[in-house]
Amino acid sequence: MRFHSPQKLKTIADLIGSKFVGSEDFEVLGTNEIHMVKPGDIVFVNHPKYYDKALNSAATIILIDKEVDCPEGKALLVSDDPFRDFNKINTHFTRIYNFTEELHDVEIGEGTKVHRTAVIGNNVVIGKNTLIFPNVVIGDRTVIGDNVVIQSNTVLGGDAFYYRKLNGNFDRLISVGNVVIENNVEIGNGCTIDRGVTDSTVIGEGSVLDNQIQVGHDTVIGKKCLIASQVGIAGCCVIGDEVTLWGQVGIASGNKIESGSVILGKTGVNRDLEKGTYIGMFAEDFKTYLKKEVKLRNLK
Repeated sequence: MRFHSPQKLKTIADLIGSKFVGSEDFEVLGTNEIHMVKPGDIVFVNHPKYYDKALNSAATIILIDKEVDCPEGKALLVSDDPFRDFNKINTHFTRIYNFTEELHDVEIGEGTKVHRTAVIGNNVVIGKNTLIFPNVVIGDRTVIGDNVVIQSNTVLGGDAFYYRKLNGNFDRLISVGNVVIENNVEIGNGCTIDRGVTDSTVIGEGSVLDNQIQVGHDTVIGKKCLIASQVGIAGCCVIGDEVTLWGQVGIASGNKIESGSVILGKTGVNRDLEKGTYIGMFAEDFKTYLKKEVKLRNLK
């Protein structure tokens, strides 16, 4: 999430009541979670296991629960609860409506048809010649391109599935990102595409999604991908261009699939994949799988 205008380190420290390490005029441009950070971003970390990853990431401001040596060119915000304060910063700069107020400010392009039962949030942009079917829900800040088809009961921009355990309960990391649907995309019935925690969940130009597909927060799907029904993609994944995912494929969080790959039905993806065709619980190369099956069947 980028702030509407650059902020100063001291301003953010005062907002959350934290100590800071660095110049009080150190520039802060926004927030992001660890998978998506860019220079100028705040990233939070609240466990020593992940200190090095956060401190050495592209983020230049680290919201951390212990004062540590600050890398050159970076700054620290030292908080007793970085998760809580990350939420506080995000919701200060991005208001959460959750359909409780109909302020709208919706842009709809020429030739677009939106069914009267569709529900549209605030600050939504919909391009030209797009079709929105009955009972579609479009969350705040969603951006939809031209010539898009979104079929019935699909939800764009639901909350990310991102929690921590706190005092025996689940505490949500509040989602202030959005969903971006590029031009010429078709999305089937009953799909759910979560908005980014602090960035965008993106469906690339020309991609086609079947029915009942789940796309997690901050995932980026490339151009001209073909995704069959009941696929589940966790958060922060990167799917290249012209990738085919057949029915009931499951992809774990943070994994990348190279452009041109084919993932056959019921395959589980638990690591990054180079271009190829894969099958099986742990995404095995398809030709290797077939050779193994032949050998097993010939055993006596």
